[in-house]
Amino acid sequence: MTVLLYFLIPVAMLATLVFLGMGIYSLAKGGNFAKEHSNRLMRLRVTAQAVAIALLMLFVWLASQGS
Repeated sequence: MTVLLYFLIPVAMLATLVFLGMGIYSLAKGGNFAKEHSNRLMRLRVTAQAVAIALLMLFVWLASQGS
């Protein structure tokens, strides 16, 4: 399980970074694009960030258990 987390944690962090970058781009572009996509991108970023934090907490817990 810990080995799987070594791969899932960076993927979740990368997804957070991608959604953050897309959200910043959306706000910088403005106009209809921002109206249509900025709120959705923010929700996706928050979800990816929550997943990344949950995976990190799971990793720390498993490491403390000696697994």
